[in-house]
Amino acid sequence: MFANLPLTALRSFESAARHLSFKAAAEELHVTPTAISHQIKQLEHTLGLAMFDRLPRGVALTGDGRRLFRDLHGALLEIAQSLAALQPQRSTGRLTVTTTASFAALWLIPRIGGFYQQHPDIAVRIDTGAQVVDLQQDASVDLAIRYGGAVPAGLHRHGGLREYFGVYGAPGHIESETSKPSPTLISVEWGESRLYECTWQSWCDRAGVDWMKPGGVMRAYDEEHYALHAASAGQGLVLASSVVTAGSVERGLLAMHRPDITVPGETYHVLCVPGRERHPPVTAFLRWLDGLMGWGEE
Repeated sequence: MFANLPLTALRSFESAARHLSFKAAAEELHVTPTAISHQIKQLEHTLGLAMFDRLPRGVALTGDGRRLFRDLHGALLEIAQSLAALQPQRSTGRLTVTTTASFAALWLIPRIGGFYQQHPDIAVRIDTGAQVVDLQQDASVDLAIRYGGAVPAGLHRHGGLREYFGVYGAPGHIESETSKPSPTLISVEWGESRLYECTWQSWCDRAGVDWMKPGGVMRAYDEEHYALHAASAGQGLVLASSVVTAGSVERGLLAMHRPDITVPGETYHVLCVPGRERHPPVTAFLRWLDGLMGWGEE
C-alpha cells in the first residue's frame, strides 16, 4: 500500500516548504542543497505538478504546494508524536504559546502560576511578538491564543473565552466621575481606533448618557494595560474588555460601573496544528484552561 511513497522526497519537501528555503532544509536534514533540490524535482516529476515557484531570491509555494504542505506537515507531526508516545516519558517538557502583549500581561501571566503548581515540570514560553505566527510553518510554536476573526483553515480550535465591554474605574473615584456632566474618559488607540470610539458611543447610547459630546475630555493610550493603570489610578473611566480587566477587578483595583450595561465583544480562541493537541505538554495546558472559570464559553 505504501511501497511507492517517496518518503525521502516528501520529508525534503516538508522541510523546504516550512523554511521556504532549500538551504535551510539541507541544514536541518544534514544533506546538501543540491540533494534537496534533486528530491523536490523528483517529487514534482512524480506528481506532474510544480510545488515551488523559483524566484530570483528564494522560493515560494504554489497553490498545489501549499495544499500538500498543509496535509503532509500534519501527518508527519502525528507520526512524530506517536513515536514519542511510545518512548519513556521525560520528566520535563516545554511549551510555547503566542498571544498579544495585552492578553499575556493582563490575563495569562497573572494566572500561569496555577498551571505551574499543577505541572512544575513543564516550562512555558510566552511569545508576544508583533508579527502573527503562521502555525503551519513555524513548528517551534505549539499554541496561539488569538482574538476574534475567523479560524484559519487547517487549524484545530480548542474552546474559547467570550468577552464583553463595560465601563470601569477606581472604586473610590467612580461616583465622583459619574456625577460630572462630562466624566474624563480613557480610550485605547487601536489599529482600528474608530472601532473603539464606536464601542464607547454604543455603551453611552445603551446607558442613556451623553458623555461623547464635543468638548469632553478623552485621554488615549496605545496599549490596554496603560489605559487600565490610568483608570485604577483614578484618572478617569475606561471602556475595557471583561477579559483583560478580570485580574484588576479581582484585586480590587477596578470596579465596574453599571454592570447592567455592556457591549458584546469578540472571542479568544486557542489554535494549533491538528494533532499537536495530543502532545503531552499541550494537552496539559488545554486541560488547565478548561478548568478556569469562563474558558470554553462561546
